[in-house]
Amino acid sequence: MHMSESNQHYDLIVIGGGPIGLSTAWQAARRGGRKVLVLERYGFMNERGGTSGAERHWRLQYTERDIFALTLEALPMWRELESLTGRKLLHEVGSLWFGDTEVETNEGQISGTARAMEALDVPYEWLTAAEIERRYGFTGLPSHYEGFLQRDGGAIDVRGTIGAVFQLSQQHGAVLRGNERVLAVDPDPAGVTVRTQERTYRADRVVLANGAHANDVLGAWGSPLSVGMYELPLVTLHQRRAEPGRPFWFAFQQPTEEDTNLFYGFPPNPWSTSDDIRLGPVFEVDALDHADDAKGVPAPRPVERVTDWAAAHMPWADPRPTELSTCLAMLPRNPARQFFLGDAGALVEGGENVVVSVAGWGFKFTPLWGKICADLALDGTTAYDISRHALTPAGQSGIVE
Repeated sequence: MHMSESNQHYDLIVIGGGPIGLSTAWQAARRGGRKVLVLERYGFMNERGGTSGAERHWRLQYTERDIFALTLEALPMWRELESLTGRKLLHEVGSLWFGDTEVETNEGQISGTARAMEALDVPYEWLTAAEIERRYGFTGLPSHYEGFLQRDGGAIDVRGTIGAVFQLSQQHGAVLRGNERVLAVDPDPAGVTVRTQERTYRADRVVLANGAHANDVLGAWGSPLSVGMYELPLVTLHQRRAEPGRPFWFAFQQPTEEDTNLFYGFPPNPWSTSDDIRLGPVFEVDALDHADDAKGVPAPRPVERVTDWAAAHMPWADPRPTELSTCLAMLPRNPARQFFLGDAGALVEGGENVVVSVAGWGFKFTPLWGKICADLALDGTTAYDISRHALTPAGQSGIVE
C-alpha cells in the first residue's frame, strides 16, 4: 500500500544504508523532532558494498595533517558509540607501517606521517627492518626498510559498527527501508524529490551515502565524480603458529610495472572465534566500469601476489588460502583528495540541498562523517575542516571533465 502524500515528506532522506548513511541517520534523528528516512538498495548489513568483510584498519596517523586532525576528532565519537551500545568496536592491536619510508602511496608516506605524528604529539616507536623481523617474526625484509608502530591503531569491528549505528538510528526514530532502490534524485531550490522503484518521496535535504552507486545519481546530473572503482581481494590464511601481540601491518613498497606493490595484514580479530589472519593487496588496477560488474571472486594474479609475499616474509603463516573474498573500493582519482564530502551546490541547481559522502577509505570516520553529514544537511554548515574534500564543478579537480 502506498503512503499518503502527506507522509511522503521527510526532513532528511539518506540514500545508502551502510555505516556512513546509518551514522548520518542516527546523528540527525538524535536531535529530535526530525523525520529521517534511510533508503538502502539491498538489505541492511549486506556484504555487497565497500564495507564488506569483518574488519577495517583503525589508525590515528595520516600524512595530511588536516585529515590527521579529523581522526583525533573521531576517536571520542567512537568511544561514545561503544558506550551507547555496550560493545567494543576499536581494538588497539597496534598499527605497524614499514617499508620504503619515502614512497608515496594511497595510504600516505611513512616519513611524512612520522613528522605529522611529532607535530600533533601522537606517540610512536621507530623500528628498523631488523627490529621488525625480531619482534614480529617477518623474514627477508630489505635491510633499508624502516617504519613505526603506533600502538593506538589496530582493527575496527565492521559488522559490530554497522549493527551499532543501525540500532541507534532505529532507537531515535529514523525510518529504515531496505531493498528499495533509488532511481532518481532531483534537487531544486526548495528541496529534493527522490524516486524509487516503490514510490516518490519529497525531502528538505538528502544525504547521498551510497558509495559505489553514487555516480548513478551524479552522472544523471551530468556531474559524475572522478573515481576509480576496484574489486580488491581478501585472502584468509591459517597460522602455523599463533602468537599474540602481532599488530595490523602495512608494507610500503616501490611500485612494480604490474601493480602498486602494497600489501597489508590483520592479525586474528579479537572478536573472532578463529585464529586465521587476513591479508590483502591495495592494487589500483583493472578498474570496474560499474559496481554491478563486481564478481565477488578475486582475480587469480593479485591473490598469487599476496600469497607469494606471505611465503617470502611471513613464516608463521601457511600461504595456501583457506578463503577468498573481495571488497569494493571506490577511490578518488586525485590521490591528494582522499574523499568526497560536502554539498553538491557546485554541481547542479538545488545541489546545496544534497550532501555527498562517498569514496575513499572512510570507515574509520564513521561517527564523525555521520555528524558532519547531519550538520551540513540540517544546519548548512559544519565546524570541521573538510575543505580538501569539497565537490568541485566540471573542469576542476574532483569531477570528470
